[in-house]
Amino acid sequence: MQLSGTVYTTDSVPTDQRQTYWRAALSQTFAAVDIAVLDEVCSGTIRTSRLGHLQVATVDGDPLWARRTPQLIARGKDEYLVVMQLVRGVAEVEQDAREAHLHPGEIVFCDMARPMRMDFPHPFQTKSLVLPRRLLGLGESDLQRLTATPISPDTTLGSLLSPLLTQLVDTAATYPLAIGEVVARHVVDLLTVLVAERLHQEVGDTPSATHVLLPRIQEFIDRHLADPDLTPEAIARAHQISVRYLHKIFQTEDVTVARWIQRRRLQECRRELARREAAGRTIAAVARQWGFTSAAHFSRVFRDAYGMSPAEWRASAARAPRMPSLPSGVSRMSEAAAA
Repeated sequence: MQLSGTVYTTDSVPTDQRQTYWRAALSQTFAAVDIAVLDEVCSGTIRTSRLGHLQVATVDGDPLWARRTPQLIARGKDEYLVVMQLVRGVAEVEQDAREAHLHPGEIVFCDMARPMRMDFPHPFQTKSLVLPRRLLGLGESDLQRLTATPISPDTTLGSLLSPLLTQLVDTAATYPLAIGEVVARHVVDLLTVLVAERLHQEVGDTPSATHVLLPRIQEFIDRHLADPDLTPEAIARAHQISVRYLHKIFQTEDVTVARWIQRRRLQECRRELARREAAGRTIAAVARQWGFTSAAHFSRVFRDAYGMSPAEWRASAARAPRMPSLPSGVSRMSEAAAA
């Protein structure tokens, strides 16, 4: 299998140039940092790969002190969030007036847009996910609550995030480009949910995850309306979230997931039945096209929604004067508002 990625290593770098090289390698991978090492004879290796619009990295190094200063932040545009897991050694991370003392297996979020201190007093290894901070849809106050707080693998968040992070970092280089982009989208969705759950546990619910996930889930539903097996369980599984959390997301729409699916199917059936070009198709065929398995059930819910049977709707649409078709998105918005 073809592997892709970048490797930075001090192995072939002259001794008196290693610290400069190591600083540049870390800055290229994460963001510009000032570093100090115990002596000039330092060693380290970074293996980094792209995963869609994300980046993953494994860092092995000697004892290290790194600083992300206001001066360095002002000189660059490094709007990235680093999700770092300590694999070997110990570490201390300071950001937003908090200090996190990390042990192997623990995870910490680091915001490269704000000052930070990170110390590794012994040889260490880390595995990290680097993503644009905007992807999580979090406000500055939420980001400040998230950083420099250790996430133990014994917690619910840690038990999900730890194996995921390890697997991503170790396998990202093996994914074809198209697969990597799909995986990256799912990772961002899952990370958004996990972060929202953590923030919710601290001080109450946050709408950030809903704002990101809800449109994506609704788009997924639209793409799979014709599938009679489209269920809340299938949708939750496809987005790597729990069914309970899926229902919670749809509470903002004041509708259940099943009701939303049915509403969208009815809208598409109603539109199809009104098309003169579809006059030769049976009502049952139209219902099956959009995921209804029972013609009787379809007729019943159609009448409940629109106050007339599918046949009556088709007949009334046939008598109406021909009007220019609205774009699909406009039609859906107006019908969704009226439903």
